[in-house]
Amino acid sequence: MIVIIAGSERDAETYKEIARNLEKFLVPFKVHIASAHKTPEYLLKILDSYEKKQKPLIYICVAGRSNALGGFVDAHTVYPVINCPPKSAAFAGLDILSSLRMPSGIAALTVLEADQASLAAVKMLALQNKRLKNKIVTFQNQMKKEVLKINQ
Repeated sequence: MIVIIAGSERDAETYKEIARNLEKFLVPFKVHIASAHKTPEYLLKILDSYEKKQKPLIYICVAGRSNALGGFVDAHTVYPVINCPPKSAAFAGLDILSSLRMPSGIAALTVLEADQASLAAVKMLALQNKRLKNKIVTFQNQMKKEVLKINQ
C-alpha cells in the first residue's frame, strides 16, 4: 500500500497526479492531509495506525514551503518515505532545499516529479510483489515502443 500525506489542500495538484499514476498500476493508496507543523499529533495518529498493520507500505509526502513533513514521517516509521514537493517559483525555487537537506538519521528521499515519485514507490513495493514487477516491465516496454515508434 502507498500512503500519500499532503501538508495542505494547496498541494492537491501534486498529490492527485501521484494518485492518478498509482491507479495505472492498480496499487492501493490512501491520501491524508496532515501538517508536521500545524497538526503533529494528528499526523502521529495516522502513522501509528499504519505502523500497527505491519504490511509493506511506502509513504509519499507532498509539502511545500518549509517541508518538515517527509523528515517527520521518516523519523516515525521503518518504511521508506519519498518527498515529492510541489513545484514552486517562490524564492527562485530554493524552498526545495527543505526537502533535500535532512537531519542525520533521517532518510527521506526526494523525487521532484509526481509521476516519478509514484513509479519509485511502485518499484519499491515490487521488490516483494511479482505482479507489480510484471506491471513495471510492461510499462517500461510500452515506453520503449513509444520512443521507437517516433523514429519510424
